[in-house]
Amino acid sequence: MKLSEIFSENKVHFSFEFFPPKTEEASRALLETISKLSPIQPSFVSVTYGAGGSTNQLTQDLVIRLKKETPMNVVAHLTAVGVNRNDIRAQLERYAEAGITNVLALRGDPPKNNPSFTPAADGFAHAADMVAYIKKNFPQFGISVAGFPEGHPETPNRLLEMDYLKAKVDAGADCICTQLFFDNRDFYDFCERCEIAGIKVPIIAGIMPVTSLSGLRRMADLAQGARIPAKLLRAVLRAQSDEAVEKVGVHWSTQQVFDLYDHNVCGIHFYTLNHSKATLKIYETLGMSLGETWHVPNGNRG
Repeated sequence: MKLSEIFSENKVHFSFEFFPPKTEEASRALLETISKLSPIQPSFVSVTYGAGGSTNQLTQDLVIRLKKETPMNVVAHLTAVGVNRNDIRAQLERYAEAGITNVLALRGDPPKNNPSFTPAADGFAHAADMVAYIKKNFPQFGISVAGFPEGHPETPNRLLEMDYLKAKVDAGADCICTQLFFDNRDFYDFCERCEIAGIKVPIIAGIMPVTSLSGLRRMADLAQGARIPAKLLRAVLRAQSDEAVEKVGVHWSTQQVFDLYDHNVCGIHFYTLNHSKATLKIYETLGMSLGETWHVPNGNRG
């Protein structure tokens, strides 16, 4: 099912992100995570790349395995880092043959040892270029793109940032999946700026629950400057163990989800880090039975 078809259903769409494991032990752990989360019946799951496209082949293999072995809709990440048009064409042809119907088109983060992004020869300089290429040559694919409620780290000019985002949507993107955020006000402001810019596709809110103090520090690095509200930081620092921190994080994320629902969000995307515990606790705290649907009475926002 393509993303446009998924989001035509008037409900809150829950989805999960995984990354490809690098060891057999990690693979078993991920499959266990997926088995625990699958009863929630997510609208889709996505599989990411490592920085600089470092897990390209692993990503492809996991995407196809999930398609073959599970009933879930799978969204494959595509990044422009280190690849050219022929590389992207080969990946899309492989996905099409396997029955994959959706991708997330990203410019991607450059390798840490070469922080200045340089497109490959005959590659894509911007995500919008890749979106346009996919739309023209592989129209059977649904396309998601990234959004940044707190601002893109490489584009401090937020007016210009919205121009870039609209270019991706105008090129053919079906929806926007946001980077993680901890303050819903940032998301609502982002949605309003999208509305002002004439962006009308569904906007999916990215949520990552805090499970440890070290994990919070990694999140800030992963999201390249994610804003940690003082109230959340104080609660995390007050906790005396990772178990206590996880309770704080689950509570915080649950309140975010309740508030997002009250504001008619169309979808919530959980960055799972390949673990099910925190996400399942959030889902249980919401008071939902596995597989239960949240309908949106007033129409989807975004």
